[in-house]
Amino acid sequence: MNHADITYRLENAADEAEIEAIAEEAFGPGRFARAAFKLREGGPHDAALSFVAETGGEIIGSVRMTPVAACAGRGHLLGPLAVRPAFKNKGIGKKLVALALDAARRAGSPAVILVGDQPYYGPLGFQRVPVGKLRMERPVDPNRLLVAELAEGVADTLSGVIVHANRAKKRSAASA
Repeated sequence: MNHADITYRLENAADEAEIEAIAEEAFGPGRFARAAFKLREGGPHDAALSFVAETGGEIIGSVRMTPVAACAGRGHLLGPLAVRPAFKNKGIGKKLVALALDAARRAGSPAVILVGDQPYYGPLGFQRVPVGKLRMERPVDPNRLLVAELAEGVADTLSGVIVHANRAKKRSAASA
């Protein structure tokens, strides 16, 4: 396989079963207990910012972006990012992340948050969130909570508990 054989595109509804199969393969049934999964249960992901990689008509990787809020701050949660094992270590995941970040920037998203390994995501523009500044509803290793600022100084507006943007809207409406 060479990189010319891989195409990248926005995901669509017909991709759902394959994307779910890749996530199952990558993360197993334990994924349902993870903090990021719990957050994504709050509402839909943003398909306009979510991508797949495919070769020969088969989806081999995907990345999703979910709109989130943390206090007055807004942005997106990147993930899950998953690539089929036979295609790992070929730059596919990094390309999917770059596509998602570029799309989020063009769409006006000010920041992208994720739970992941800083050595992998750091070169892609992510840095650790200062301990105690952000948290998720379920426990997460604070050293794995990362943010990429897409607009300068935006990380300063993110604080508190990260929730799906739909839940933040419901809370605002209830308090109005």
